[in-house]
Amino acid sequence: MKKVNCIMLVDDNPDDNFFHERIIKKSGAAEIVITKETGYDALEYLKLQRYQKLAHPQLIFLDINMPGMNGWEFIEEYNKLEKDQQGEHVIVMLTTSKNPDDKVFANKNINVTDFKSKPLTKEILEEVIDRFF
Repeated sequence: MKKVNCIMLVDDNPDDNFFHERIIKKSGAAEIVITKETGYDALEYLKLQRYQKLAHPQLIFLDINMPGMNGWEFIEEYNKLEKDQQGEHVIVMLTTSKNPDDKVFANKNINVTDFKSKPLTKEILEEVIDRFF
């Protein structure tokens, strides 16, 4: 499997983050895995990375249904970031949502690269990395 330097998980469910982080680490897909439980925390990280020399995520797995700021609201705010804060991110919606509108909306959004159903598996991870890196 190809490898990326850094993957960010944005999901309000700590169990999902724990499980998905284990999948990433066991498969050796990334050197660094960053987990954020809110869209606000993820955006703050992206804003601060250039000032604090934080690891730059190349791949972001983003949940849709989160309290406070859902995945779509995250994307709206992400679109407002400076270009260097956005960087070269591949954003994959990783969700349990069965709403067909979510998939349609994801396909129309230029910053959403793909749409996958939870849980993250080694196969999904491999497919995403092979396809986009």
